Amino acid sequence: MMTTIKATVRGGRLEVDEPIDLPDGTELLIPLPNGVPASGTPDDGWNNSPEGIADWLSWYDSLEPLVFTDEERATIDAARQARREWELANRKFRD
Repeated sequence: MMTTIKATVRGGRLEVDEPIDLPDGTELLIPLPNGVPASGTPDDGWNNSPEGIADWLSWYDSLEPLVFTDEERATIDAARQARREWELANRKFRD
């Protein structure tokens, strides 16, 4: 039983490398590599039109700055120091 079909895209059409033993009218769903849609451009969910970019910049400019309390800053600094110490104690040296 065939589970994989090898094909090449030429002129926007699929050319199979070997005959396929499927009845005429059989519909196939073919996932595209690396998430590239049939249009040939990545579908990353971003609207890269000038209007979409302006909307994103407007949203970004509306964000309030992130401000940490002294206690939060001390907690972050202590966690960073503990991580540095762990990395130094657990790093592997290469010859």
